[in-house]
Amino acid sequence: EKEIYETSPNQVYVHHIGDLNIDHRRVHEAVITACRPQPNSCVKKILSYEVASSTEWQVNGSGAVFEPNYFVDISEQLDKKLEALEIYESEMREWPHSRSMKAVEHLSRWRGAQAGLNAAEAFKVLRIIE
Repeated sequence: EKEIYETSPNQVYVHHIGDLNIDHRRVHEAVITACRPQPNSCVKKILSYEVASSTEWQVNGSGAVFEPNYFVDISEQLDKKLEALEIYESEMREWPHSRSMKAVEHLSRWRGAQAGLNAAEAFKVLRIIE
């Protein structure tokens, strides 16, 4: 809440609540709590995102399924995204792991195909206040 007060974001991105990683779920809960829609709240949009090897690895029925309903065209930025991921070499794995460079590119292309784009980032809208 202190960070929200000090930075006054109008848009917040957070892990998907159904991620396998418990720390992701706790961060999600804390963000939603800190971003309660109180009078004069600065936060007008909250989007959750998927994390490779966490969101899709949740055991069926144990957590919410990630069902994206908001897509951002990253066709022009996909190469930069993949280049940026090279910095996280220690976190990346070899194909066919879902956190491999090839899998990340495939997911971006699949999310794009779902929206009629060459590549996309997919999000789940949690709240939009207009």
